[in-house]
Parts: sequence; C-alpha cells; structure tokens
Amino acid sequence: MSHKRQQIIFCDFDGTITENDNIVAIMKHFQPPGWDMLVEQVLSKQISIREGVGKMFALLPTSRKQEVIDYAIGNVKIRAGFAELLEYCKQQHIQFLVTSGGIDFFVYSVLSGFPIPKEHVYCNGSDFSGSHIEILWPHSCDDHCDTHGRCGMCKTTIIRGYDKEQYERIMIGDSVTDFEGAKLVDTVFARSHLIDLCEELHLPYYPFHDFHDIIQRLEEMNAR
Repeated sequence: MSHKRQQIIFCDFDGTITENDNIVAIMKHFQPPGWDMLVEQVLSKQISIREGVGKMFALLPTSRKQEVIDYAIGNVKIRAGFAELLEYCKQQHIQFLVTSGGIDFFVYSVLSGFPIPKEHVYCNGSDFSGSHIEILWPHSCDDHCDTHGRCGMCKTTIIRGYDKEQYERIMIGDSVTDFEGAKLVDTVFARSHLIDLCEELHLPYYPFHDFHDIIQRLEEMNAR
C-alpha cells in the first residue's frame, strides 16, 4: 500500500497573492529613467530576473525609502479568496509556503496580517544603507538550478528541498519567475504569463482567476 504524500503549496506573491505586480507598480509610479527597458529585458529573458530587479531598484535613491515603502504597501490589493485558502490549508494540514521574487520591505508587511509563519515566507532582501536601494539575495540557486545563479530568489531550490517521494508539490503562480518551478511540481495553478509558458511547453496546468477557484480544485483532487 503506497503512503499518501503530504501536500505542500509553493505560492508566488506578486501578481498571484496580490492582483498587481508590485515591483512593476513601484517602477511605474516613481518612473526612474530606464526602468521600462529593464522590465522588457526581463520578460523577454534578455537579462536575468536577478540582474533586472537589482538594476531597477538601483535606480531609486535611498532618500526616498519611506515613499517607496509606503507606496508599495498602500498599492497592494489581495486577490479574492486568499484568507479562505489559508484556512482550507490549515484544516487539511496542507503546508503553505510563499515563494516570492518580491522584496522583504513590502512582502513581510503585506503578509503580516495573515497567519503565515515568517519562516514560511521566502523573498529577496533589501539594503537602504547606501545612496541607492540595493537588493540582497538570501535564497540563491543550488547546483541543480538550470539558470546557474540567475534567479535571484530561486524557487526550484526551495521546491527541491521537499522530496517528491514525501511531498505532493503544488505551485501557484503567474509569471516567468514561476516557470522553472512549474516543471518540477505535481500540480500547477497558473494565470497570466505562466499560462502562455505552460502552453508553449505542453505543461499541464489549471487556470485560476482567484483563490476560490484553487480551493474548489483542491477539494476535487482530495475527494478522489
């Protein structure tokens, strides 16, 4: 008799838990010269996520720290059903991790209103001690990551930390930062750019609009 694996969810933050991409929103609001070209280069994979995000924030002076933080937090809109998904995971003993390419100063602040242990939130760091904002990378790639250190916050490294023999791995995401992880997991919930990427590689996925859709699908999966 095969043992039942524990379900674990790896959930993106920007554009997934939140309705908008916070990094792009910050750049659009403050409009530092050259930011839009960097976004295009990341999306078209001309430069790595790590390089692009690092260069974008390096355009912002630390003298505007409080403005940047206040705007980032005030601009966030949480996608419908998120609190209900967390409650469902608690009831069903599903482990829930946030795996975010976002930055600590807005990710932790926004999630502080939800019952997620801080050690279950993986994101990039920030340093405001210099003249311009510096992004720190505490969760970099392991030797198995195909991007060879270009991820920034390496989602595949975190996923590989949970053995597929023991865990049923589920990913929720929306963009290019979730694509490599989507190749590793058992189930993918996708929206936006991630749908296009899954279609390109014929990777199976479930589309979702909000977290109520995901709860419904998980209930169907777990009823089998």
